[in-house]
Amino acid sequence: MKLDPSLLRLWLVISGTSLDKRTGYGAKTQCENSNCMTFTIHCTKKLLDRVKLPTNTTPSMSTTYLGNWYATALFWKPQIALLINERTLLPVLMPLAPASELALRFPEHLASLLFAHGAPHALIERELSAMLDFQYGKTANRSLVGMLNQFTYLAEGYREYNQTTDLHWLSMKLSETPCSPLYKRAISPDRELRRFIEAEWTITAANDQQY
Repeated sequence: MKLDPSLLRLWLVISGTSLDKRTGYGAKTQCENSNCMTFTIHCTKKLLDRVKLPTNTTPSMSTTYLGNWYATALFWKPQIALLINERTLLPVLMPLAPASELALRFPEHLASLLFAHGAPHALIERELSAMLDFQYGKTANRSLVGMLNQFTYLAEGYREYNQTTDLHWLSMKLSETPCSPLYKRAISPDRELRRFIEAEWTITAANDQQY
């Protein structure tokens, strides 16, 4: 399935990046002229029941820099989708409806959140350009499913305690949560994202600029 490339152009306009002056990160994905997918959203059963689209049972390597995502549905009013990144555990809350277009709408919400976390424009641009192809899959990692459950519990608590339905604020708040899978790294998703940018993305971007 494919994402409308106009979303990438919209981001370039918002960020003030000219199409003629793009850095080139992700300008061409590994799947540009093939049928492979560039990233996977691994969904819980209750989310798949609402997305109502086929799942791919064949594992595929993500061509996005952040990797694949795990997702579930929160039965709030209106219903919400919670997605977490498999590499950094970064959480993203977004409206679930229309559920069949979840993957199409997700990059816009991710870009907004990455920008709020201070991610470089080049990294955000690369992620959007590499998310033009996607697939849905079933969950395959118990640890990540456990994190979905933990974030669901915390999101409901923050929503009720702070009397807010601001999904962007809730996403940022959740990203501060200490997570056991990150204890040997940066402890919380927001810090792990910063570590990831400083330790891996910055080096990759510098090396790419040499060619």
